[in-house]
Amino acid sequence: MGELRKVQQTPTGTFFICLPRDWAKGHNLKKGSQVNLDVSTDGKLFVDTQFDVEPQPKVVSLQVGPYLSREIIGHYLLGYDVIRVEAKDRIDSVVRNQIKSTANSLAGLMLVEETTTMMTLQCMMQQPFTSPKKLLQRNQGSAALMVRDAASSFINRDTDMAKNVIERDVENNKFYFLLVRILRTIIQNPRQGEKFEITPIECLDYRLAASLIEDIGDVCVQIATTTLSLNDAKLSDEVRKLLSELQYTCFEANEQAFKSFLNKNIALAENVRSMQTKIEAKSLELEDAAKNSSVDLMPQILVVRSFLKQIYAGSVDMADLVV
Repeated sequence: MGELRKVQQTPTGTFFICLPRDWAKGHNLKKGSQVNLDVSTDGKLFVDTQFDVEPQPKVVSLQVGPYLSREIIGHYLLGYDVIRVEAKDRIDSVVRNQIKSTANSLAGLMLVEETTTMMTLQCMMQQPFTSPKKLLQRNQGSAALMVRDAASSFINRDTDMAKNVIERDVENNKFYFLLVRILRTIIQNPRQGEKFEITPIECLDYRLAASLIEDIGDVCVQIATTTLSLNDAKLSDEVRKLLSELQYTCFEANEQAFKSFLNKNIALAENVRSMQTKIEAKSLELEDAAKNSSVDLMPQILVVRSFLKQIYAGSVDMADLVV
């Protein structure tokens, strides 16, 4: 608990409290100094002595090592503005390409300086530059379409569509990392989230939802990859029909789960759970139908069925965030 102080009032009706002496001295305040008073949405009053000071960029220096790519991503997610990579002797071409590839996978991170022993990456985006809700909606919309397209690519043996699904996931990863970076920034600086009407607690739910959406995108890539590995055998009309129906139910569950999360709609979330019976029934029908397929094709059908059930399971987890 902090220090308690009595609120006092002047004869003219103005309320005031005295600032702690040590705190004031520690921030170089004196008679005539100005501070900025900011009221949060929950009624807290913030006293800011640095309101007119340009915020300094967060800078980190990393050494070339076996986990360099993960370190770059980690510091990007922690909100660092400048990431400098250094080597004692020189940075070889393999490491340079690794650094550039990692930077290209992160939204707004660009290579701004390069020498034989040092490479500097800088995030050109001001944080937070956009609403976490809009980013989450963007990723969900893309992932939902990937569910449909990934399954369709397998059902119709459409390799072009399968490749497109894989390409879209690369772009989705950029926005996912950007969203995590923004959420972490808001958690560290709650006032930055007030203009987006999101609290630190809600940031945790958004982080979980974003992770579930990212997992669904990864499953879609696995379905698309399975499509690319198909041999010349064709799916029977019955298998195509059952896969389409299972995909449609999983797609609906995913859409409803996200709507229930955004709107805190418990009834809609429960409806997602109630789809379990239908999912299992279609899954068993598909398993029986797959037995009539060739020895090479049957395992691939069952693998795609398993992937679709993973998408449904992820949707249930998202719906559970409502409560």
